[in-house]
Amino acid sequence: MATPPNVTLNTGAKMPAIGLGCWSGDTPEEHESARPWILSALKTGYRHLDTAYDYGTEGAMGKAVRDSGIPREDIFVTTKLPLHHHGKVSESIDESLANAGFDYYNLWLMHWPQAMANIDDKTNPRHPGPNGEPDGGEYVMADSITFNETWADMEKVYESGKAKAIGVSNFSVKNLKKLLETAKVIPAVNQVEMHPHQTQPELLEFCREHGIVLTAYSPTGYSSVATDPTVVKLSEKYKVSPAQISLAWQLARGTTATPKSTNEGRQRANLLELPKLSPEDVELLSSLNKNLHLCYYPGPRERNGQKVAFGWTYEQLGW
Repeated sequence: MATPPNVTLNTGAKMPAIGLGCWSGDTPEEHESARPWILSALKTGYRHLDTAYDYGTEGAMGKAVRDSGIPREDIFVTTKLPLHHHGKVSESIDESLANAGFDYYNLWLMHWPQAMANIDDKTNPRHPGPNGEPDGGEYVMADSITFNETWADMEKVYESGKAKAIGVSNFSVKNLKKLLETAKVIPAVNQVEMHPHQTQPELLEFCREHGIVLTAYSPTGYSSVATDPTVVKLSEKYKVSPAQISLAWQLARGTTATPKSTNEGRQRANLLELPKLSPEDVELLSSLNKNLHLCYYPGPRERNGQKVAFGWTYEQLGW
């Protein structure tokens, strides 16, 4: 067991393979509550923080970085462009920088390929529900804005130095192919849901072929994976938690991960106490794939018999 390695992005930058996921709920109080556990993670040894405009924790994260006393240049920080800012990319990075009190991010991701309307800068706007209830209906989309156009604007931010690397999130092979038709800058990272019940084999191969680092969110697969008999058996074999087994599997495949934990002991375990799995056990875990998306996305989840996530069908997302 040792400190996880860094991976090298296509920009040449080094990114720690294990980062701390910084989502902390939906209310301003929950956002601010992230500050102490982000600080504890930094003191434990984390040097990669993964936040997003939509998480509402850019501010708490920035305060934790300053409180830590660790030089800014020693911490790799990722944030993400929200869905309703696809039409105001340059303004959005400035807002995210101001939120954190930074003058650059190490990595800036397009959080989702689809664009939502910007209505008074409201995050993820929705139509009224069937009985007129506010925000009870479908998301208000802005399909006239393509992710190719959004990416072109992000490339300008990359050129400005405000983001040292740019990438995407929730992109499938289908949508990466579309993006690469016009991209001048190859995404450095693609962050997606990935765990032993969603192993993303085709996406992993495609990203490897194109020099794109694949990062996992929800990397331990919640209780679905934690209670899988094979994962439980391996956790007993290696004398670690099921979560540590999933994270060790991520590293063994050359992928990176951003687990969230507010508990200092689990933060340490997820970073500093991961076992080295045998090749046979890595293969065994990969065989558990069920192509399941376990992450809960708010809003309508089905339309005309098709599964939906944030306003797009799984077919549009390439899932």
